[in-house]
Amino acid sequence: MSHKILIIDDDIDLVEVLRIVLESHGYTVIDAQDGDRGFKLLEKEKPNLVILDVMMRTEDEGFIIAKKIRNTPVVADIPIIMLTAVTQQTGYQYKKNDEILPVNEFLEKPVMPNTLIGYIEKYLGKNY
Repeated sequence: MSHKILIIDDDIDLVEVLRIVLESHGYTVIDAQDGDRGFKLLEKEKPNLVILDVMMRTEDEGFIIAKKIRNTPVVADIPIIMLTAVTQQTGYQYKKNDEILPVNEFLEKPVMPNTLIGYIEKYLGKNY
């Protein structure tokens, strides 16, 4: 049984590229284009990992969803990889932090597929 990854990102083209990369490595991919839909899908599907953008409907939507995930006991332990261009857009340097930015990894777009797969394998193990 393959691991399920939820992508929450409003960039449909990026989601499809990530889907191709992840499915070629044996992962099942589900997606949502905003935080509210993503959170509902997260509660319903209980994926093994979340890839989360920051700037969607609002500039901080991903930050809000990350905190909501961590504050919801049934999904709080699901690893979150924040994949975003927020630093390029705002100029502010973000770093993962349990209270301010409660994610497992913070990666800037664009990211090389092998780099992303490496982080996913760090949390889910190799999936062959």
